Amino acid sequence: MQMTEVYDPFDPAFQADPYPAYAWLREHDPVHHHAGTSIAPSFWALTRFDDVWDAVRRPEDFSSASGLTFYRDEIGQLGLAPTIVMLDPPIQTQLRGLIGRGFTPKRIAALEGDIRRFARERLAEVAEKAAAGEIVDLHQDYSTTIPTYVLASLLGVPAADRARFDPWVSTLTALQESGFSSAALAGAEAVTEMFEYFAALIQDRREHPTDDLVGALVNAEVDGQRLSDWDILGFCFVMVAGGNDTTGSLISHSVMLLGADPDQRSLLLEDPSLIGNAAMECLRLESSVQALARTTTRDVTVAGTTIPKGEKVLMLFGSANRDEKEFGATADRLDVRRLIPRQLGFSSGPHFCVGNHLARLQATVALQELLAAQPQIGVDLTAAQRHQSAFTRGWITLPATGVQ
Repeated sequence: MQMTEVYDPFDPAFQADPYPAYAWLREHDPVHHHAGTSIAPSFWALTRFDDVWDAVRRPEDFSSASGLTFYRDEIGQLGLAPTIVMLDPPIQTQLRGLIGRGFTPKRIAALEGDIRRFARERLAEVAEKAAAGEIVDLHQDYSTTIPTYVLASLLGVPAADRARFDPWVSTLTALQESGFSSAALAGAEAVTEMFEYFAALIQDRREHPTDDLVGALVNAEVDGQRLSDWDILGFCFVMVAGGNDTTGSLISHSVMLLGADPDQRSLLLEDPSLIGNAAMECLRLESSVQALARTTTRDVTVAGTTIPKGEKVLMLFGSANRDEKEFGATADRLDVRRLIPRQLGFSSGPHFCVGNHLARLQATVALQELLAAQPQIGVDLTAAQRHQSAFTRGWITLPATGVQ
């Protein structure tokens, strides 16, 4: 079996169900060398949990400074300076410490009541739509609305401006899918618009202090050091690009997985205290971020294979999170009671997702409210449409079933 022909990260068939290919690679070719295509240059891919876990915790050998995709110089092509996710320690550690002063678990926990109220409002609208005989799109009508609302509220974006988030996220996804082609770059005005918008917001917070997150970041200080405008801009970029669609996809994938396993859904209906753990189990099974790349800073040997210096190495989180050696013989099955001491849904090491508390809270509240209001909700995969990306796994449309 030549899985090298099947493992094409741009193939719609692979993207629809990558897991058989991942399993084959873990067993037969755990440090896979991909020869490249007309879209992407050659790269390596790590598929086993222990190998990925180790690599992302070794930034001295696997650097983020050359970008997080297998494309060459995607940072330069966008004309952007590196953000915090494209930096290595010690600079990245210093920036993360400063950002942490504004982006605290306490600040995130305080959002729960507002998230719950918004989720209930959206669910009331979903019920009205279903009662009128209209098709309910779980992803567009519910899942993605929650992170858009929460991020905008957290950052201090006025309600009238929140509709801008969707085209920004869509443009960033299209750039990934196209390999940063010239045609896609020509349509990247939305990225410029996003930076201009947040630059103006930052300036406003410097002149008129507020208690929202951007206001807190403007005033964050450690040992007399403050964040620059670019540091805050980069953080806003990461939050919009990395925290919006991924959280919406987590919510939608959770409903998909629970709809396919009524016994597991029944456990949550009987004991809602399991929902938080169930959300993390769903993230493990359907990782919103399937893969991100690093670049080797020297010749590195992984599982007996030497990867030369300067090579792009794809960390296949989606494969690692289903590794039987880490999660046992039931690694491919949903278990809402599974103990998950570690997983890679939020990566690990220096680049462990700074927004993980926020994503966990949103997913947990969204699923609690959804299952309470619509306990029999499911999805129609025959009419669903995924977005095409080598790096993330999510939806464009996901029609709901069983809505009352």
